[in-house]
Amino acid sequence: MEKVIAVVVSYNHQTELEQCIYALRAQSYPLDGILVVNNGSTDYTSVWLDQQDDIIHLYQDNLGKAGGFNTGISWAYQNGFDWIWCMEGDGYPKEDALENLLKKESMDLAIMSSLILDKNDKTSLVRNFKNYTRIEEVKEEEINDISYSFNGTLIHRNIVSKVGLPLSELYDRGVEDEYFTRITQKYQIKAFTYTHSIHYHKNQITFHKQEWNLKNSWTLYYYLRNKYAYYKVKYSNRILALVSYSLFMLSFIFEILFFQKNAKLRKIIYAVWPMVDAINNNYRTTPNCILKKLNNQYTNSLTRLIGTTIRNYFFIIFVPSLKETSTPITA
Repeated sequence: MEKVIAVVVSYNHQTELEQCIYALRAQSYPLDGILVVNNGSTDYTSVWLDQQDDIIHLYQDNLGKAGGFNTGISWAYQNGFDWIWCMEGDGYPKEDALENLLKKESMDLAIMSSLILDKNDKTSLVRNFKNYTRIEEVKEEEINDISYSFNGTLIHRNIVSKVGLPLSELYDRGVEDEYFTRITQKYQIKAFTYTHSIHYHKNQITFHKQEWNLKNSWTLYYYLRNKYAYYKVKYSNRILALVSYSLFMLSFIFEILFFQKNAKLRKIIYAVWPMVDAINNNYRTTPNCILKKLNNQYTNSLTRLIGTTIRNYFFIIFVPSLKETSTPITA
């Protein structure tokens, strides 16, 4: 019989992580293992995990969501588990979520996901699709070609063997889009969402028409930078990938102009930074570096910020990009 392990990535979510672990223990289909990748938590997480006899606890520096799932999936694969059930520590599955996913267990070359609901109201979808916004609107039991990775996602080891691991250098937002696209488009592996399998998670902050605060928008950097990695997987032609990414960034800048009310010019200048790093294949930027730069946005004059931006564009146009090194990591 094939073995199933839950891989949970968590950073400073001790209370929510406890809820996730209790939900995993209560699954109607019993798990063969629970692995928690503790991404350098500074709260009570490590102490609590060390007290749990049934949990495999891997502690590492904070490598973000990408580094956490890279470590967790790799460990599960190398230790012989067949099914790897991925989720973040601030969400949790319904008690029959795994059982409903494994009803399709013969599909070892398909990525299978739960339907993700807002854990606060348990009725609205965290990410809208097919014009659905609430659970009562969803009539299908199975939705093809839609799967939101890392929140109740079930992956077979055969997929890991073929596709490899999530790219740890992407760090945070966007790693799931790159991995999902690599699985479904580059390797032509099917994806499904099973609506009877429910996973609860909080709504993510969006940076489109909703007003966002420049000072604490460090995750936006990764969202914008990692979009280029997504396009490079989606389009094998690098020119097409660059054009698509440029159009995406242009669209984002227009959204700032039309929908943001505060600090429009500073937000546009900030958005250029991840674009420069993406094109130059720079994946070294840490959250602390981003927060420091965001703080400088408020202390530096607009004249200096604009001058720096023009210089960055000069390097994009006239200086060759660094040699690409972010090749997919294999299992």
